Amino acid sequence: MASNYNRKSASSGSHRRSQAPRGGSRPPRASQRPYSPAPGARLTSVRVGDLPQTDHGARARHTYQRYLVRLGALAAAIAALAIAAVIVYNSSLFTIESVSVSGADHLTASDMQQLAGVPAGTTLLRVDAAGIKENLKKDAWVADAKIKRVFPNTLQIDITERTITAVVEVPNENAQNSTQWAIASDGMWLMPIPDRDSEAGRRTNSKVYEDAESVLHITDVPYGTKPAVGSYCTDANVNNALAIVAGMTTELADRVTSVKATETASTTLTIKDGPDIVFGTADNIREKERVCLQIMKEHPEGVTYINVRTPDRPTWRSL
Repeated sequence: MASNYNRKSASSGSHRRSQAPRGGSRPPRASQRPYSPAPGARLTSVRVGDLPQTDHGARARHTYQRYLVRLGALAAAIAALAIAAVIVYNSSLFTIESVSVSGADHLTASDMQQLAGVPAGTTLLRVDAAGIKENLKKDAWVADAKIKRVFPNTLQIDITERTITAVVEVPNENAQNSTQWAIASDGMWLMPIPDRDSEAGRRTNSKVYEDAESVLHITDVPYGTKPAVGSYCTDANVNNALAIVAGMTTELADRVTSVKATETASTTLTIKDGPDIVFGTADNIREKERVCLQIMKEHPEGVTYINVRTPDRPTWRSL
């Protein structure tokens, strides 16, 4: 019995010795032991963040170098393009071989060629488009012009022409006869219309004569009216007649064949299949039209004369 007790005691004592005493410190782990350099190793001091800053600086220098390389390549490309552009501009490349004109109904081909004045041998790159447009607009017929370059060798000119709105019979200096002048809706004198069988008439575009036959005529213009090609009409009687016709909106407007412009206050309209109408000044145009149409409607047998210079007190003569 004694031997068994001793083994148990020895076992218990051995177990107690293997445990750390209470309140004592445990032996340090390997990761917690202080760093001990190897014998002969050289120590260096590195601050926290030094390595990241060094890498950032290297990357910045590398990016800047790439930027300089790209900038240099771009500058070289721009310089090459500029040199090529100068060479092409001063070369005979894109020489104008044809001039295309549209919208010119009253001007002849020779008129347009002379007006445009495109120098022989010029190119689409060197052509003075603004100068050509300015030259064209010096002609009374040309209200506007657009110049387009159609590569490789065509210059296109698009013309917006004024149209004849009336033919004005202007008395000559001797007052024995008159000259027919074409006038536009904006009051610009377009041209004197020569006799069709004359030499000047043979050089005139046939469209001028076609239009002159279809528009109204302003007659009985007082002596002293002096039209000039490319200038605006300053005669009050002619301008009043134009304003009346331009301002009419009813069916009566299509029936007017001529206007007598002796005086502004007595401007008289001659209408097709109807009476002469003393219209007067170009005010209250719609009311005067309404009164004229009402009088003609109330007298189906016909009237020979209507005066609406004062539309609220009209006068007329019936058949």
